[in-house]
Amino acid sequence: MRDLSQPRVAVIGAGITGTTTAYNLAKRGCVVTLFDKHPYAAMETSFANGGQLSASNAEVWNSWATVFKGIKWMFTPGAPLLVNPTPSWHKLSWMAEFIAAIPKNEENTVTTVRLAIEARAHLTRMAEEAGISFDCEERGILHFYETKADFDAAAKTTALLARGGLERRAVTPSEIAAIEPALKGNIYGGFYTESDFTGDIHKFTNGLAAACERLGVTMKLATQVLDVKADDDNVTIRHRSSEPRLDEQEWPEEVSQFDKVVVCSGVISRDIAASLGDRVNVYPVKGYSITVSLPEPEDQKAAPWVSLLDDKAKIVTSRLGQTRFRVAGTAEFNGINKDIRAERIEPLVSWCRKHFPGMSTRQSVPWAGLRPMMPDMMPRVMRGKNPRVFYNTGHGHLGWTLSAATADAVAALATARSNVA
Repeated sequence: MRDLSQPRVAVIGAGITGTTTAYNLAKRGCVVTLFDKHPYAAMETSFANGGQLSASNAEVWNSWATVFKGIKWMFTPGAPLLVNPTPSWHKLSWMAEFIAAIPKNEENTVTTVRLAIEARAHLTRMAEEAGISFDCEERGILHFYETKADFDAAAKTTALLARGGLERRAVTPSEIAAIEPALKGNIYGGFYTESDFTGDIHKFTNGLAAACERLGVTMKLATQVLDVKADDDNVTIRHRSSEPRLDEQEWPEEVSQFDKVVVCSGVISRDIAASLGDRVNVYPVKGYSITVSLPEPEDQKAAPWVSLLDDKAKIVTSRLGQTRFRVAGTAEFNGINKDIRAERIEPLVSWCRKHFPGMSTRQSVPWAGLRPMMPDMMPRVMRGKNPRVFYNTGHGHLGWTLSAATADAVAALATARSNVA
C-alpha cells in the first residue's frame, strides 16, 4: 500500500509561482510533478519582468482615478495604461468587478503589503537553501516625482503602506542625488524604501527548478497539459510532449494520475479552472520591458544601481549585474496577445534617454509578457470545489514580489490534514 503521508501532487505551470509551489510541496514531503509546455522554467511572464521585489509598489490599482485615466488614454498608443476598446464578455466582466472592488482599495493594499513583507523572508530562505545566484541587489527602491501634487498623493500612499508594516521615508532632491547619482531630471521629491530589493526572476526560477530536481520533483517540461479532471478518487491529467519531431507528427497522449493538483498557470488558469468547475477571473494584462546591454565602462557608470519607480510614467528599473539594465512598465488590456508593439517600447527607450543621457540604448532587447491579474488585484490562494484541486494564481504585476509567500501558503493548505489523500 502506498504511503499516504506522501501525496502525489501535480503543479501546472513552471513560472515563478509554480516553481516556488513545487519546491514548497517537495520540502513538505510530497511526491511532486511539475508541468510546463516550455522546455525550461520561467519562459513566459517570469522571463523578463521589472525585477523589483517591491512591497513599496503594493498599492492596488482599484480606484476611480485609474478608471478615468484608462478612458482618457484609450486612444493614445504610448500611454502607460492602454485598453483595447473592442468589447468582450471576459473584459467587461473583469472591469465591472474591478470597479466593484474600489471600496476595498485600502484594505486590499494593506493586505498586499503584509504579504509582500512576509514573502521577502521566504524568498531569501529559498535562495540560501538552494544556493541560487540571481543578480540580487539590496539597495532599496526609490520612487520619484516631478511635481508637488504627485509627491503629496504619494505621501498618502506612504501612510497606507505604513499600516501594513512598511517603512519608507520621504527624500529631498539632494538626498535623491546622493542615493542614485545617475538619475537626471527635474525632480521635486521622492520616497525611499531601503528594505526592498531586486533580482533576475528568470535566473532565480531556473535555479529553484534545479533545486526541485535535486529534491526529487519530476520535471515534465516541454509537456502540454491537454485536460485536467478531478473526481472523488484522484486527479487525472492528460498530456503530451510539446517537443518538435522530425516527422512533424504529434507525440502520443499520456495520462497521469495524482492525489492533488495545484494550478499555477498564469493567464491560462481561468480556462483550467472553468474545466474543473471553478471561477478564477484572471485577465491577461500585458507588460513590456527592455533589457539594455551595458558593454562599455561609460554605459555602466551612467546606468543606475538603485532600483527606481517613476509613478507618473509607470516605469520601473532594475540593475541586473554589471552589464544589464532592465526597464519595464505599461499595462495593456488586449486579451491573449503577446505582440511586441513598437509604440509601446519607444516610451521605455525615450525614458532611458531622458533620465540617463550618458547611457547608450543601442543594444536593448524588447519583451512583452502577460500578467495574470484578478479584478481586485489580489492573488487567489484557495481550494477548488473539488477538495483535490488548489489554486495559486492571479498575482498580476506582483508575482515576483508575492509568490514566495503564496507558495508557502498553498503548500500548507494542500498538505493540511483532511480526509483527502
